[in-house]
Amino acid sequence: MRFADALYSLCITIWVGGLLAVGYLVAPILFAQLADRALAGHLAGHMFAAVAWVGIACATYLSFYLLALKGWRAVKSGMFWIVLLMLALTLAGHFGVQPILEQLKADALPRQVMESAMRDRFATWHGVSSILYLVQSLLGIVLLLLQDRGRGH
Repeated sequence: MRFADALYSLCITIWVGGLLAVGYLVAPILFAQLADRALAGHLAGHMFAAVAWVGIACATYLSFYLLALKGWRAVKSGMFWIVLLMLALTLAGHFGVQPILEQLKADALPRQVMESAMRDRFATWHGVSSILYLVQSLLGIVLLLLQDRGRGH
């Protein structure tokens, strides 16, 4: 297997594995085990940010890989569009929704956001973030299942 092919598989595995592990294993455990929900949220936020940066890097590589492999025919492939949609969801969540959540937390100080007047707005935006993440995770599973088709194997 060529290095580029191996990196293609590794990017999909790391990105989707990170999404699923952090979102559906680590974050729920943090909130279940830590008495301080603010600390749990803070730690989860850092992990979600790390997964977002991994996703941005992986999506960049995967896009260029598919374009290098197939040329402009790549834009006709479902794999290419799944990668771009996942990237768009990552960017929307990390650079769009997360700053809103952070601002709401800052506006709530010295209280915790869920104990403040910002509670309902925070819950709404957190719900938007969760939906974006769920859609991205489901697309990631599809990406993982179809990865050999993306290379034309």
